[in-house]
Amino acid sequence: MTADAAPPAADPHALNRQVTQLSVIVAVILIALKAFALGASGSVSILASLADSALDLAASLATFFAVRWAAQPADDDHRHGHGKGEAMAALVQSGLIFASAVFIAWEAVARMVEPRPVTGGSWSVGVIVISSLLTAWLIWRQSRAVAATGSMAVAADRTHYAADMAANAVVLIGVVSGAWLSAPGLDAAAGLVVAVWLFWGAVGLLRESADHLLDKEAPDADRIAVTTAVLADPRIFGVHQLRTRMAGTTLMIQMHVDLDPTLSLMAAHDIVVEAERRILAVRPGADILIHPDPHGPQTAVPASTQ
Repeated sequence: MTADAAPPAADPHALNRQVTQLSVIVAVILIALKAFALGASGSVSILASLADSALDLAASLATFFAVRWAAQPADDDHRHGHGKGEAMAALVQSGLIFASAVFIAWEAVARMVEPRPVTGGSWSVGVIVISSLLTAWLIWRQSRAVAATGSMAVAADRTHYAADMAANAVVLIGVVSGAWLSAPGLDAAAGLVVAVWLFWGAVGLLRESADHLLDKEAPDADRIAVTTAVLADPRIFGVHQLRTRMAGTTLMIQMHVDLDPTLSLMAAHDIVVEAERRILAVRPGADILIHPDPHGPQTAVPASTQ
């Protein structure tokens, strides 16, 4: 374990629930602060940031409920568990960010055509600085949770707030230029930059959630690690038809292994169980299904015994 890695969580689901609750609380505080700053300044970049925070709240609420649903155990209707609820939350987040980007871009272009003065610069700057500090703290907490649990929904929420950090810097430039440099057009341009940034972040979230929902194979590094763990036993001659996919934070693994055809059913079973344990050592919590196949050409059964 590296020095900056988060320690393993005794209850990963509890950690996810805690950090998503913090995300909702931070989003509410940011909305209140930015609404005050908007009333004091009339800044389009503050408006852009406020709209983004409002959608942050919607996205954080989606994540809040998604991680709780995804943590439910498998049942008769969901035999593979509820893990893909996290990918659904990420998909909802990407849609909300797209909507935010379109709204902000529209307002920014309108303000470029008809510039409006920006007032209350000091209040706005103070709000943006406080917002940035709160967001940085939340991202730190989310990063620790992702390191401990691998939650896709929390990672998507973290990506969203990380984009907010960069957007806050752009908004700060816009407020300063509009309030103290008498250049309201720059404030509108800053809002447009925020919109483009949000759009790009939404594309990344959409791609990641779609890969998850469409059962994209696990990264090559994971597949190599699994294969290496299985083949560590010389009694296993090969691995084929390896299939992997993610269900929330659970890696689903299916494969066929080649075994000596003369082994008894019990001996083959023991070898497969040991292989599953080695996989779990490198990928804890994985859901594993291994099918044993006879290795090499099978001996023909004499006609007299058929």
